[in-house]
Amino acid sequence: MTDDRCVSHGTGTPDLIPVTQHRDAVAALVAPTPVRSVPLADCLGLALAEDLRSPIPLPPFDNSAMDGYAVRSVDLVEADADAPVALPVGEDIPAGRVDVPPLQPGTAHRIMTGAQLPPGADAVVPVERTDGGVREVRIGLAAQPGAHVRRAGEDVGAEATVLTAGTALTPARLGVAAAVGAAELPVHRPARVLVLSTGSELVEPGEPLHPGQIYESNGLMLAAAVRDAGATARLLRFVPDDVDQFHAALEPELAGTDLILTTGGVSAGAYEVVKDALAGQGVEFTKVAMQPGMPQGSGRYRGGPAVVALPGNPVSAMVSFEVFVRPVLRSAAGHRDAHRPVRRAELTEPLRTPAGKRQYRRGRFDPVSGAVALHGGPGSHLLSALAEADCLLEIPEEVTDLPAGSTVDIWLLD
Repeated sequence: MTDDRCVSHGTGTPDLIPVTQHRDAVAALVAPTPVRSVPLADCLGLALAEDLRSPIPLPPFDNSAMDGYAVRSVDLVEADADAPVALPVGEDIPAGRVDVPPLQPGTAHRIMTGAQLPPGADAVVPVERTDGGVREVRIGLAAQPGAHVRRAGEDVGAEATVLTAGTALTPARLGVAAAVGAAELPVHRPARVLVLSTGSELVEPGEPLHPGQIYESNGLMLAAAVRDAGATARLLRFVPDDVDQFHAALEPELAGTDLILTTGGVSAGAYEVVKDALAGQGVEFTKVAMQPGMPQGSGRYRGGPAVVALPGNPVSAMVSFEVFVRPVLRSAAGHRDAHRPVRRAELTEPLRTPAGKRQYRRGRFDPVSGAVALHGGPGSHLLSALAEADCLLEIPEEVTDLPAGSTVDIWLLD
């Protein structure tokens, strides 16, 4: 494996700000969301706001790991397949029985999986190693103390921390929360995002296209990305390239919004409606030293909700979301793991990048070999390659050429 690099002499480009600077500016806009108690059934995917400690041991009592017979191991010392020991069966103990009588010497209790082990018993013999008797059972197996017994506290001790703050609540984590008796959990409210897609050329998918028109995809894509990041999304589409109509569409949607996320209309040309409408309203527009995604905007709309203005080319919009927006939404909602997993991978082919810009290229990662292959060109309109990619390669600003075999950082998207 090699790591030879041809490095440019300057790490910056005039009039462009570093990716880190814009990322910090966006991160400063969205504060942590409020904490509230939510029923377990509604907590999936949310972030735990406080450590969860178990008030009980788990299991809460010694119980049987098998369907079989609760016994005293000393009563079966001589038992084997050729000379089974016969024991009278004193009681049936199904799971959930609370009045479990003690086990008398020289007897057995028939017991079911999960049922409380009776006082006096120290082992369980699986029913498969017996004749299955109801009044008397013949056991052809010497039992070891503790065999097939789940001890109280074996999984979780009383007062132990079972989940830590910042943990994303998966089905298994909700299961353990329920198992220790939690009916509700303190969680951060998901950030509330208004996704605004502008452009007079946009047409709703399913409608006929006329010359000069394209189907609107950015709004749908970004709203889905917002939800995938754990936030809520409202999608406002087909805002025309008119400043007055832009404000008229936006104003009724502001209440309860944490972040306004726009796409398109931020470049240097004419009819850049987002830039025309938001400049001077608390939003600043800049150029970031990255490819794709150079034109960006951020700020607060008239001192109110945060605004992040993304480029209109679909790959630029999605890459910009991954770099600047997704981590902010997850951090605001209390997630400890706000960023995509990063791995080091070996390039399968040479890669050339522009000097002074941090480049994000689409790729396909092979976890077996640890190799990453470029997928699609660098063009910011090549959405199909992004749809098939499972990672983004992050190439630093100072790097211009990477030979095959070089190692690079990749962000795992799946």
